[in-house]
Amino acid sequence: MTALIGGLALVLGSVDPTFAMAITPPAEYLDGSWFDSYAAPGLVLAGVVGGLQALAFVFLLRARPLATFMSAMAAYAILVWIFVQMVLIPFSWLQAVYFAAGAFELGLVLLLLGLLRRPARPRSGAARASA
Repeated sequence: MTALIGGLALVLGSVDPTFAMAITPPAEYLDGSWFDSYAAPGLVLAGVVGGLQALAFVFLLRARPLATFMSAMAAYAILVWIFVQMVLIPFSWLQAVYFAAGAFELGLVLLLLGLLRRPARPRSGAARASA
């Protein structure tokens, strides 16, 4: 939800200058990037990051066969988004929160796939003797 809302806020702030100071980061953050305004990053945030998260959520609710794949894509999308953001703009505690959320989401995907398991417990002496 925050990716959709945040992306739309970035686009709105780029389109209407009266909102720019209230809902968009400083324009100086874009210096040295490919962007002149926050419109394109806002569309990517809402469409790609938020869209993939929303699709993954719906697929999981409906138990679709591609639910795990969509969840992995959504998790990687937020991790890539935050990584790029951390390279281009000054650090914010929200970046750490969203990076942790993406890593947690990816961890849940790995659990769903059975790739993360508890380590096997060593057998007790009596169980070994009878085996």
